[in-house]
Amino acid sequence: MGNIKSHMDERILVCVYYGPNGERLIRRGYELSQLSNSPFYVLTVDQLSSDEFDAEKANYIDHWRELSKELGAKKFILKDNEPRPIVKAIKEVAYKHNITQVIIGERPQNRWEEITKGSFVNALLRELVFIDIHVVSVDRALKVSDEAMYEKGIRGYLRKDETGFVLSFTKSKRNLFEGVFYKEIGTDFNNGIFKFVCGGKSHQVRVTEDHVVEEIKEAPNININEKPSE
Repeated sequence: MGNIKSHMDERILVCVYYGPNGERLIRRGYELSQLSNSPFYVLTVDQLSSDEFDAEKANYIDHWRELSKELGAKKFILKDNEPRPIVKAIKEVAYKHNITQVIIGERPQNRWEEITKGSFVNALLRELVFIDIHVVSVDRALKVSDEAMYEKGIRGYLRKDETGFVLSFTKSKRNLFEGVFYKEIGTDFNNGIFKFVCGGKSHQVRVTEDHVVEEIKEAPNININEKPSE
């Protein structure tokens, strides 16, 4: 007698890209996992390295990571700096985690819009043998309202003074963090978002007129009262 697959054998992979529909897909994956009593994973793929993400992408990644954790996802997977076609990256993750069902959006944002028109689903079907693919209809009315909110990022630094952390664009031994500053469009002052890596994790803080206006949680091995080494 052949083996019969039970609900516990199901494993779900939600594939999201940048845009307002990502949260909806993650929640749909969660609902399906609850119905089948099975684990679910969340995957996003990008050709850029994570330290090259602009403020909008970084916001989506942070939100999806937190949402995945909140909903009990088995793992949030970010495959950045990925030179291969997206279907190849999805295939690798799917087989690594023994995925049985993959969820994608009907109309993903940005670059995925181009590759899904008539070919992406077929390419997935060819690559993902014996894996069910769910194409979720998304709300076409959803739009990103702040896509042009920030200028192109430029390299910058944060240093410490008596008032807190200050933005600088000059290399100095006083600099404690190096990252990328995204200036708000339409402002004469340095108002925007500063993104940096600390303790192996990506962080971003709000900057108003050159000053960081929120708390920075430093890595345990950083003492902000000491001068950085040469």
